[in-house]
Amino acid sequence: MLSEALNLTILGMGFVFTFLTVLVAVISAIHKITQKIRPIEVADINSSQGKNLLNEINQDVKTAIEKAIKLHRGES
Repeated sequence: MLSEALNLTILGMGFVFTFLTVLVAVISAIHKITQKIRPIEVADINSSQGKNLLNEINQDVKTAIEKAIKLHRGES
């Protein structure tokens, strides 16, 4: 009975390990394929477009934080 439990445990752990290994491999492959198809474009922060984008993101974050604080305090 104990040997059956040990066999089942090892089989289950092996299955989970194999599944997770295959999952990581598939995700890595998909990442590499998508990078070849469409690489991520990074905005240059020193350019005027990058500064405007950074300023816009910061303003959006600031607005969201202000709204969250007001909501938490019960203000309208």
